[in-house]
Amino acid sequence: RSFGKHRKMFNIDSKVSRMAFCILFQATLALGLISSGRAAQAQATYPDRPVRLVVPYATGGNADLQSRIIAQKLGEALGQQFVVDNRAGATGIIGTDIAAKALPDGYTLLFIASPHAINPGLFATLPFDPVRDFAPISLVGSTPLIISVTSALPAKTIKELVALAKTKPGQLNYASAGSGGPGHLAGALFNTVTGVNIVHVPYKGTAQALTDLMSGQMHLMYPSATSVLPYIKNGRIRGLAITGRQRSARAPELMTALEAGLPGYEASIWNGILAPARTPQTMVNRVHRALVNIIGMPDVRDRIIGLGADPMTSTPAEFEVFIAAEIKKWSQGIKDSGARVD
Repeated sequence: RSFGKHRKMFNIDSKVSRMAFCILFQATLALGLISSGRAAQAQATYPDRPVRLVVPYATGGNADLQSRIIAQKLGEALGQQFVVDNRAGATGIIGTDIAAKALPDGYTLLFIASPHAINPGLFATLPFDPVRDFAPISLVGSTPLIISVTSALPAKTIKELVALAKTKPGQLNYASAGSGGPGHLAGALFNTVTGVNIVHVPYKGTAQALTDLMSGQMHLMYPSATSVLPYIKNGRIRGLAITGRQRSARAPELMTALEAGLPGYEASIWNGILAPARTPQTMVNRVHRALVNIIGMPDVRDRIIGLGADPMTSTPAEFEVFIAAEIKKWSQGIKDSGARVD
């Protein structure tokens, strides 16, 4: 039948030509079957060589430290080394682009943080699509921010802070570690949700911003739990609420923003793992199963909590929905607030 279909195309008029065509067709079919067999075998034995875990942030940061815990455990679970490859720059865009353009063979994975969902709202164009160019695997953890005020400010609750800010529009300020970062955008979202006007003051890092918050030069800040909890514990800064979905294991006495009266407000720094789009689902599923087991290990949970994060996992489908929702939330919040990268 194939011969008849392609007779005119190949101008086949002789028995010899017909035989040659049949041999060629069968050889092509055999090569296809061999290729499919090799692909199936590669998926069945995955991983059979080291896997690169691209981290688009600098060494020593929270994302880097979490990624190294996960990489070590993935290597132990799957029998191959998972090598952390830090490719920092442009709020994660450089490393993310490297992973987006990698072969979708399961041997390049990407450890992302919340800027993955923030960048589409801050930059007019990106060299990759944060949704279409990746295959989600799982969330790993979420590091809450803490709505923190200088101890000299009379507000002791979120409601009191909002009431005070409404009587002093443009007179209160909030510090951040830099424009376009989570602390900046958490404050912009707070302004949008509550209808207040608290002025953003960007710093070139967290340390000096916290120093000025303690001294009273800054009124408010949205630092990570890791950086601010020691000062809250000793009373030099007052913590009003956690910005995550649940109370922090390191500070269970602090209520969430939702509990404090801010419905719809969430601004955590989350982390997760992606693969390049079109990575075989069997490979995605194998890494996912290993991750779920790893995050459930008591020693891993303790180490992640020690970094100020709350361990968590998700299915690939749940992670895909989560990323899309985060992109929508931050894009709208950035648009409403006029926040930009200076």
